[in-house]
Amino acid sequence: MARHTGALVRRNLLQIRQNPESMADALLMPIVLTVLFVFVFGGSIGAGGDRAQYTAFLVPGLMVILGMTIAMAVGTGVNDDFRTGLMDRFRTMPIARSSVLVAKVVVETGRMLVAIAVLLIVAAALGFDFSGRWPGLLAAIGLTAVFGTSLIWIFMLLGLTLRTAQAIQALSVVVLTPLQFGSSIFVPPSTMPDWLQAFTRINPLTHMADAARGLALGEGPVAGPVLWTLVWSLGLTAVTAPLAIAKFRAKT
Repeated sequence: MARHTGALVRRNLLQIRQNPESMADALLMPIVLTVLFVFVFGGSIGAGGDRAQYTAFLVPGLMVILGMTIAMAVGTGVNDDFRTGLMDRFRTMPIARSSVLVAKVVVETGRMLVAIAVLLIVAAALGFDFSGRWPGLLAAIGLTAVFGTSLIWIFMLLGLTLRTAQAIQALSVVVLTPLQFGSSIFVPPSTMPDWLQAFTRINPLTHMADAARGLALGEGPVAGPVLWTLVWSLGLTAVTAPLAIAKFRAKT
């Protein structure tokens, strides 16, 4: 299986090389999100209108958003692969069926890391101070990749289950929008009503954002959010990865 996965990873990377437009979301989304939130909302949301302070608060949260964005694109991509007949080619090849999905997870995780790298470059241009924070920042990036990988399995399962890419996008927006804005990604939960704070405390995106913020900035609790993020990541992967592989085998 490892050999099959490696061959498919190389194949997917060659496809990206031949179609560089497929990297547009990973390269442009970090720029758009950072500039939008820092310059549109930073003056009012940041403490005392301090955009630099809000940028430091926002960047770890945007790492989570990028992981979700890349993962959502995987679901629609898998769905399109079946509709265009690409998966029919894999059906005729003597390869492990699971290697097709594992290779996609590897490549998409790599795209996620590229998006995070672009985010950090933009953040540095806007004044984010990295000095003395590299160990924690690298730990935050690694944790975000682990959490993002679990999301990739969820969206691959959706791509294999739902009939159209439009259905995947619609369901994703309905579910992810309240999760994103009902979390600590964009603003501190202390500014929210009590009933929303109760939801925020159990929101996995809050745990991931708090963990990334604690690791990268050295502010706030770290152990608890990191532990909960790992629990969510491992739990989601343990449930959705076998289901996605079983669904893929059934379809091919």
